[in-house]
Amino acid sequence: MSAVSSLVPARFLTIIAHLVIVITIFWSRENNVKASLPLEFTQEEYDYEDRRLVVALAVTLGLFAVELAGFFSGVSMFNSSQGLLSTGVHASASVALLFFLFEQWGCDNYWGILAICSVLPAFVEILLFIAVFGLKKKPL
Repeated sequence: MSAVSSLVPARFLTIIAHLVIVITIFWSRENNVKASLPLEFTQEEYDYEDRRLVVALAVTLGLFAVELAGFFSGVSMFNSSQGLLSTGVHASASVALLFFLFEQWGCDNYWGILAICSVLPAFVEILLFIAVFGLKKKPL
């Protein structure tokens, strides 16, 4: 099994692991929202922090859709650079989000994880989409 073909299942599994952890955080976000607030807080403050976390999780799910669309369409499935980048950042995100979930980090930490571990591979995926479909030369 070559290195490129072994990246395909590793990439898929790390993306799915990251997705499962994001869905788990979405279902049990109450403790993380409370960790972002002072000991005495109002319902408005709680709703504001909860809304911020829901928006961040929704953005993450949208970026998953972009990346999985590129992966399943074959645009980046066998691209070794994208496979290595995606595998590395999604594995890192899985570990970081497990700490986020179990250690009850504040919601501000999620935005940093989102920027590095979800936006970066989705942006590269969009660039690959443009390169494959937008810059494709028509046959003579």
